[in-house]
Parts: sequence; C-alpha cells; structure tokens
Amino acid sequence: MEGSSSAAAAGPERLGVFGGTFDPPHIGHLAAAEAARWALSLHRVMFVVANAPWQKINDQPVSPAEDRLALVRAAVANLEGFEVSTLEIDRGGESSTAETLTELAGGGRELFLVVGSDLAGSLDTWRRPEVIRSLATVAVVARLGATGPGVPPPGWNWVAVDGPGIEVSSTHVRRWLAEGQPLGTVLSRPVAAEIERRGLYR
Repeated sequence: MEGSSSAAAAGPERLGVFGGTFDPPHIGHLAAAEAARWALSLHRVMFVVANAPWQKINDQPVSPAEDRLALVRAAVANLEGFEVSTLEIDRGGESSTAETLTELAGGGRELFLVVGSDLAGSLDTWRRPEVIRSLATVAVVARLGATGPGVPPPGWNWVAVDGPGIEVSSTHVRRWLAEGQPLGTVLSRPVAAEIERRGLYR
C-alpha cells in the first residue's frame, strides 16, 4: 500500500484489528493504530466498534453504538491505512473479540490484535482467550501511565510496539467535554464536529 512500509506490499495480508468502545475516539487511538501499522508493516488497521462491551456495560454508561460508529468513521475518514468495521454491531449482543477474529481469519490473512499495554495483562480474563491466542498475534502498544504489567500472560504470541507517548483516555475526554473544556489537541476536528452535531457528552 502506498505510504506504508515496503514490507507490507508483498506476501499475505497483515491486518491489524483494533477493537474498542471508542467513546469517543481520540488522538491516542489514532496514534496507537499508526504506531502499530508502521512498526509491524500492516496493510491496514481495522477499527472494530464494540456493540455492547461486556467489560463496561454494567459499570458505566456507554453511548449508543450508532453514535460511537459515526465518531470513529469521522476519525478515520481520509486517513490512509485505516478503516472501520461494523462486525460486532451487526452481530448484536455483547461483543466478543474471539468471534470477531474468527470471522476475519482465513484466506492466508495474518491477524494482529492491537491492544494498549494497560490491557495486556488481562488477556486471560477475556472471553474464549484460547481462540484469540490461536488466531492472532497480540500487538502491545506501550502506553504512558499504564498500571498493569504491560505484557500478556504466559502462552500468548505477542510483540511490543513503541507507543506514541500520548496519555489520554476516553474517560478524561468525556469529563472534559462535560466541563466545556477546549479539546482541540486530543480530538480531531471531524470528531469534535460530529460530537457537537449529535449533542454528545454534554
């Protein structure tokens, strides 16, 4: 693909799978995806928007999937090497990384599950972790301020990716938006405009 590293031009497709709630998507998400794309010579990174994130739905309010999907589409529009997937929304119910990877596997495609270092240590607690282990290499993107161990448990096939050095979370962004703070440095203009249009996080 033009603009990506030369190693991505030949051989089986190398697909980065970046799942999340994206409530909302911010510059940290984009920078982490770009870091993984270049470090691992990925042909593309697929942002998979969770329908109902089972880790969160009982602990905190989550914006409707339709709104979060629109924000991710705004975030990656016209950005090379990124695309948006509705697999989990179309499937309905609680989202499952194992099911998503199963749908994407095959055809000689090589899958890389992109996660932040703050989540890496919890992979064994995800649903059907044995399926995830069998289908994908975990790309662990270093994240500033991570409180977890930063590496997957034993038995996982993984690779470390130098992170972008941006420390921001969707939780912080939602709070800042509710407080009316300017967020020009952490939200792209298209995402900020879509949030305003939909009246989110106020």
